[in-house]
Amino acid sequence: MRDKIRQLHKDIQTGSFHALARAITMVENDLSGYDLLLEMTIPSKTKVVGITGPPGAGKSTLVNALLNIWSKGGKKIAVLAVDPSSPFNFGALLGDRIRMTAFYDNPNVYIRSLASRGALGGLSAKILEITDIVKQAPFDYLIIETVGVGQSEVEIAGLADCTIVTLVPEGGDVVQTLKAGIMEIADIFVVNKADRELSETLYRNLRMLVHEKTTTDIEIPVVKVVATDNLGVEELAEKIDQFFVQVHNTDRKLQMLTEKAWQLIQKRQMKKYHRQALMEELKVQLLSPQFNLYAFIDDYVSLIH
Repeated sequence: MRDKIRQLHKDIQTGSFHALARAITMVENDLSGYDLLLEMTIPSKTKVVGITGPPGAGKSTLVNALLNIWSKGGKKIAVLAVDPSSPFNFGALLGDRIRMTAFYDNPNVYIRSLASRGALGGLSAKILEITDIVKQAPFDYLIIETVGVGQSEVEIAGLADCTIVTLVPEGGDVVQTLKAGIMEIADIFVVNKADRELSETLYRNLRMLVHEKTTTDIEIPVVKVVATDNLGVEELAEKIDQFFVQVHNTDRKLQMLTEKAWQLIQKRQMKKYHRQALMEELKVQLLSPQFNLYAFIDDYVSLIH
């Protein structure tokens, strides 16, 4: 088993998309040997770019535009696009990769959709592990596009090296938008659909916000784009590269690593619990007129331990 997993890891490092797809499936479904593969991962130079923002902000279109810029420059790029899942069967509700179909046969671009499977924070439950697997392949960039669930989507900041928050003029009251927790995680702001009414107002408000919050010599960039027409996307790509050159925040890296470790420890602790078994037990307990969820949880946890 170990020799087969070691060979799989080597194949991923040489750029085999087939090996990478197989490895992601192993990790996503807890298949035999996935833990050995994770223990073989090594530090990588792949730059992880997270793209988040509210639904309808044009995140997929923006990813497509960046793919166009970087692939023409000879870069190798992977995309992990997280789709929302049904809360009942955990299958993906949306498979909205249509805008990226032009890159499916591109040898320098790897695209994989992941179902969130009920995970909060706009990401897949196995996104940490899958990201580390993808980073073993020789990619220059790894783009992670989140579901787009709004304020709770801050988890991407603990995963990406550079987080892009995408907003649109139609996103509602500008002041309320600026208060959202998601605004605290941006390394770069993007005003998408910048050809529309009120885009200049949103742009100016964001510029004022980042100026007020700046505590260093580096101010968070705000970039106007029209992703559907590839307008402003080259400037965005330049800002992303500038960010990786300028920013060397060791405190943030330590915080990110701590957050990753914390989440992985939580997942290991939760392995002893099975959703289906929990559902079956709840089905029985709900028949009692004295049912209390909190008392049930105390008893259930004690029983499992």
